[in-house]
Amino acid sequence: MADTIEKVKCLIIGSGPAGYTAAIYAARANMNPVLYQGQQPGGQLTTTNDVENFPGYPDGISGPEMMIQLQAQAKRFGTDIRDGWVTKVDFSAAPHKIWVNETTEIHADTVIISTGASAKYLGLPSEQHYLQLGGGVSACAVCDGFFYRNQEVVIVGAGDSACEEAHYLSKICKKVTMLVRSDKFRASRIMEERVRKTENIEILLNTETEEVLGDGNVVTGVKAKNRASGNITEITATGFFVAIGHKPNTDIFADYLKLDETGYIVNECGSTKTNVPGVFVAGDAADHVYRQAITAAGTGCMAALDAERYLASKE
Repeated sequence: MADTIEKVKCLIIGSGPAGYTAAIYAARANMNPVLYQGQQPGGQLTTTNDVENFPGYPDGISGPEMMIQLQAQAKRFGTDIRDGWVTKVDFSAAPHKIWVNETTEIHADTVIISTGASAKYLGLPSEQHYLQLGGGVSACAVCDGFFYRNQEVVIVGAGDSACEEAHYLSKICKKVTMLVRSDKFRASRIMEERVRKTENIEILLNTETEEVLGDGNVVTGVKAKNRASGNITEITATGFFVAIGHKPNTDIFADYLKLDETGYIVNECGSTKTNVPGVFVAGDAADHVYRQAITAAGTGCMAALDAERYLASKE
């Protein structure tokens, strides 16, 4: 138990486009928001070198630079932005109780959750090397596919999302090689048929990634192994896309908030309200469909407006 309890009108858990946008709107509404950045300040975009599809940046911008600008804008209007992450919550009664770094206790009239979701990767050292360099590894074809136009790429995955991303890449790239670890897809039949009918998508079943190849700076290919025969193949590629799913960062809320079967927070249709009054969700913690910076920012705005109206209804 903390020695002192801090009381706030609006606590924002997590940063990124959703959290910072919520902070901008909440601060302008005189809600005096406090924002904790979480374990990855700025969210997933801090690992993205180039963002070219966010409105207002005709020449593009790097993900980290965009987050710096959003943070500065939130601070300009008075948001109290802090380091640290939430380790425990109690949403059983109002005010909502939140513990930060297992020590600081906060009682909040409203809470906006923008903890996002983390892409799942294979965990190969070579994959992580080029992911950190921004040299050809990505978990978002819609975000990064444009940079590989007219080039050859590899995508790993077997579900609907993998099929959707492979089909998306096929419209941009010269060739897409799809690696499916088992002998069949997990995707729906219609999605499987779509990729099978696409001429520039080559599907390799029973195939797993052994290594992402490169020159130390950028990806040049993929070493793949056929699990049935043991044969090793080297595939020429400049991009390596991983589409094996995302894990929403919502575990600490599971005792109080309604989650779907994969852990995404369930919000009320047409709003950011959760099943707990005064608790709202924005961004990828609730979005398993779009997962874009612009949609996250939009729901951040919605969450702040919903929180403002909730507070007004209590006056």
